[in-house]
Amino acid sequence: MDIAGLSMAMSTNQVQTQVSTAVLSKSMDTLETLGQGMVAMIDAAAMEQSVNPHIGGNFDMRI
Repeated sequence: MDIAGLSMAMSTNQVQTQVSTAVLSKSMDTLETLGQGMVAMIDAAAMEQSVNPHIGGNFDMRI
């Protein structure tokens, strides 16, 4: 059995796992920021609806 080769393979696997975890963490942070932005937009739309309840409630459509 090649101990040096096995050691290198395990080390490489550990580094790849750490990199994958770091990328996933960054992706989750980005998605959290985007989610907070969406919540802010929804809150702003709700505020607009409470200030002007007659706007956006009806629409005309012709076929």
